[in-house]
Amino acid sequence: MDTVVVVDDDPLTSRLDIVSRLMQQFFGVRSAAISILEGEREWVKASSGVVRTEVARKDSFMEIIDASGAGTVTVRDTQADPRFDGHPYVWGEPHLRFWAGHALMGPGGERVGAVGLFDTRPRVFLETEKSLLADVARWIQGELNASRELDRAAQVQRGLLPKRLLSLPGFDVAGDCRPAQAVGGDFFDWYPVGEGAVFTLGDVMGKGIGAAIIAATVRAVLRAGSRHEGLATSVESAAVILDSDLDESGVFVTLFHSRLDMDTGVVTYVDAGHGLSVIVRRDGTAERLSTNDFPLGVDSEAQWSEHSVKLNVGDTLILLSDGVLDLFDGSLDALTEVEGIVRRSRTSQEVVDNLVALTGGSQPDDVTVVVVRSVAY
Repeated sequence: MDTVVVVDDDPLTSRLDIVSRLMQQFFGVRSAAISILEGEREWVKASSGVVRTEVARKDSFMEIIDASGAGTVTVRDTQADPRFDGHPYVWGEPHLRFWAGHALMGPGGERVGAVGLFDTRPRVFLETEKSLLADVARWIQGELNASRELDRAAQVQRGLLPKRLLSLPGFDVAGDCRPAQAVGGDFFDWYPVGEGAVFTLGDVMGKGIGAAIIAATVRAVLRAGSRHEGLATSVESAAVILDSDLDESGVFVTLFHSRLDMDTGVVTYVDAGHGLSVIVRRDGTAERLSTNDFPLGVDSEAQWSEHSVKLNVGDTLILLSDGVLDLFDGSLDALTEVEGIVRRSRTSQEVVDNLVALTGGSQPDDVTVVVVRSVAY
């Protein structure tokens, strides 16, 4: 009985699985497979029909033919080809007699996988069929290479996220960022400054690589300025540097940029059109921190003001991106739900974990949370 084998559940694999089923049906073969090289193994990323999930590289038909870069190649009858003498899948189950394949090449010209059609009876593969298989292979190759670039970009973006603060006595800090796609426009940052630390959460309108690049630039500019300048000055510097980029791309950046004085508990902050930062007091009351200041990219002549608020022992400051609101009803009423989670959670990390758990592993928008709780020490 024919089966569909999928060894991964990412969106690319789902698309490739559909392509493999279409190839099987269009070419009228027993099975179609899209495989990826990994060391000495070649594993099936998506397939349709009776095929294995992985084979030893030495048993790969593409490896045996050594057809990398040769376009679409075929073997009309494997049992009549001495290169397949004793091959376990030719002379044993599933007794493959026909093969047509096209190598998938990486950006550096190395083989990264193959597209293959298999049948249990010999057959002639027409030139028009070869041309079509080559077209399909080129599309798959482009998808795989784009996916690898996104994976590398995601690794870089994850590497920019801050690690746990080494020392901030009297405060419990946690944060997380879950992009809706491989990379996203949300970011958060924290780092020690003087007798305290800077905490930032930014949200670039949009998703994907373009938003991620802008987010990384804003983060870098704020980091460079916040150690030596006031918070408002740092935000203004970022706005000036990014003005042309934001104008050309038609996007804007909302931002909450703050500095905590560890000795006094005072939080000085700039809110650039963000409005999604809340202090949940120990007595159960809540205070939303918002201003009338513009996001970056809205008005080149805009200025930003600094404000301050105090965190007493037991108080919690939580910074959110608007993707968190979408985990509820998408409106500002969702902040009431968030405040309830803060009150019920014993630690900052528990607050973050409880909110991230609501994504279910997928969400329509980037989700970012930073939690700073004042604790006795």
